[in-house]
Amino acid sequence: MSKFIATFFGVGNLPKAPGTWGSLAALPVGYVLHETVGFYGFTIATLAVFLIGWWATAAATKGSDDHDPSEIVIDEVAGQWIALLPVSLGATHAGADMLALWPGWAVAFVGFRLFDIWKPGPVGWADRRGDALGVMLDDVFAGLIAAICVMIGAGISHGLLGV
Repeated sequence: MSKFIATFFGVGNLPKAPGTWGSLAALPVGYVLHETVGFYGFTIATLAVFLIGWWATAAATKGSDDHDPSEIVIDEVAGQWIALLPVSLGATHAGADMLALWPGWAVAFVGFRLFDIWKPGPVGWADRRGDALGVMLDDVFAGLIAAICVMIGAGISHGLLGV
């Protein structure tokens, strides 16, 4: 069961770039969650995926020398959803369909993948922990940085930053 969760229902077993596949798979699920349970439900689901992912990653890697095998992508799901939270919040406040904020989706996806691969600052620190919590936290931090980029982009597009 832990492997099934850790691979996000097998998505992590896809060939080539499983982290990108995991991030892509997170997008439609995140949209459905936002549409069915709203921003607050989506936020709770994101926290739940983090906690369940931490457990699943620890269980799936127990006794292995590889603390972060490429097929484990539940961390990408948590990080991608964190990056999408400002889009969900914006859609809620605007009373708009979340898809109408497509530039935010693009920034959230590209930003998250960039920071997850590049691993600047706290992302790299978490990755170097070498444990299941580190596996999850590096994507949490990448998601937070991407979310900040989404918020900066939204502020610029609405003239809120004086740019």
